[in-house]
Formats: sequence, structure tokens, C-alpha cells
Amino acid sequence: MSDTIRTRRFLVAGRVQGVGFRYFVYREAQRLGLSGFVRNLGDGRVEVVATGDEGALNRLEALLWRGPVMANVTMVEVEETEPPANQGFVILSSRRS
Repeated sequence: MSDTIRTRRFLVAGRVQGVGFRYFVYREAQRLGLSGFVRNLGDGRVEVVATGDEGALNRLEALLWRGPVMANVTMVEVEETEPPANQGFVILSSRRS
């Protein structure tokens, strides 16, 4: 595993809103030492932007596929992106567009 710091954007689809998904991501990202954010999107998906070492990002991706108990994840799209401006890991307000 590499110590290289990367930032990835994950778009998670399925039954991922109204099931505690953002709080699940928040807890796991903090546990993994990642910074970034999670928020609901207006189209029913959840957006996660996370910065950290490659191993932690890979572990987060695996956790996103699992989600909390009531979630049913059908797709996780991943792309490299620029780091967000915020410090730590936060839950942002939903984005409606």
C-alpha cells in the first residue's frame, strides 16, 4: 500500500438516503483518518469526497459498497478529484441540483 495522499469522489447510488448513510460515512471516514465531506444529492445519490492515503481510500470504498444496515447500494462511481477546502471530515447540507 502506498503513502501517497489522494482525493477521490465517490457517487453512491441505491437506497442510500434516509437510512443513516451520511452518518455511517462520517464515522468510518473519521476512523480511517480521512478528510473531506459527505452529502445527499437531489437525484437520490450520496456524494463522498475524501482525501487520505490510498489504503484508507480503498477501505472506504469497500465500506461504501456495504453501507449501514438499511442501505442497499447498487453502484459506487469513483473518480480522482481535487481536495476540498474544509478541514477534517464533515457532513454538508444536501445539494438539490
